[in-house]
Amino acid sequence: METKQLNETKSFSLPLGPIHVALEEPMYFKLDLEGEKVKHVDVTSGHVHRGMELIATKRNFFQNVVLTERVCSLCSNSHPLTYCLAVENLAGIEVTRRAQALRILAEEIKRVASHLFNVAILAHIIGYKSLFMHVMEVREIMQDVKETIYGNRMNIGANCIGGVKYSINNELLDFAEKSINRTEGHIKEIIDIYATDKMLLKRTTNVGSISAEDVIKFGLVGPVARGSNVAIDTRRDAPYLLYNELDFDVITETGCDVHARAMVRLRETIESIKIIKQLIHNIPEEGELAVLLPHIPAGEAMARSEAPRGELFYYVHTDGTDMPLRLKWRVPSYNNWDALSVMMKDCEVADVSLIVNSIDPCVSCTER
Repeated sequence: METKQLNETKSFSLPLGPIHVALEEPMYFKLDLEGEKVKHVDVTSGHVHRGMELIATKRNFFQNVVLTERVCSLCSNSHPLTYCLAVENLAGIEVTRRAQALRILAEEIKRVASHLFNVAILAHIIGYKSLFMHVMEVREIMQDVKETIYGNRMNIGANCIGGVKYSINNELLDFAEKSINRTEGHIKEIIDIYATDKMLLKRTTNVGSISAEDVIKFGLVGPVARGSNVAIDTRRDAPYLLYNELDFDVITETGCDVHARAMVRLRETIESIKIIKQLIHNIPEEGELAVLLPHIPAGEAMARSEAPRGELFYYVHTDGTDMPLRLKWRVPSYNNWDALSVMMKDCEVADVSLIVNSIDPCVSCTER
């Protein structure tokens, strides 16, 4: 009788979050389990809602540059950039080529730091502490670049409507080039570790799988989509700034799992470094950093960009005053979040936090 009871698989529900040692942000999941297998997952959000879209209608256009930079820390440059692009599209503002190049430089530096942070957290979750510390140490090189050039390690305040807030001289360019050369060498070693380490492969391959068909069905974006061999990238597909003049590859992997998504991010850092090197040697010397802001007319406009987590969409609606009637943004985590129900199907309970991290979710962005 006792043997029979031990062999029976028990079904029960397990709450996970919103505060949990393996979840980096407040997320709540209700997991329906059979033994250690996840059979169904319900996701509940709304724990950090800040009402930022309403706040934006109470601020003028300049103040909203500061506000949007505080939507998220890791994507803190992508939000004000895309907001500025939307306002510039509405007002017909032409940004100089020098300012466009400086905008891309800031965006790609942030992308490298963001991707390294995500793959470092992957190592942290599986208990690979030495690898976690090594990747974070390499990321510190990019943090130093941000602090040296922009004066801050997270919210760098690079963008303004009509251009950028800062210039960069040859001394800073030389420092940036030496730093990214150091980073590139370390990243290539890290790529080799993530591609070959047996413990890491055992924990991440065939975990959190999602097919290319489901990627398209759910409208997934960024490294999550590219990890399932869906080659979408706003920088290439709908070029903005000077991206159509730069040489870079859209990175894809065919594994469709946690490991594939990590490898996409690591390989994309090499492409970002390639872009940074092109800019360092080809930043236009002539051109205003920012143009005088004209009157913002009544109307509607939108803009898209490729944030570290995927396509970021901004919509602005104005009535001719100095404050928007409506400011709306759709973040990549909003698209990717719902697909966790597919990725977690029949996974082990121990892999839930690993799968969540693989979509690089931003609760601050999604709920704002």
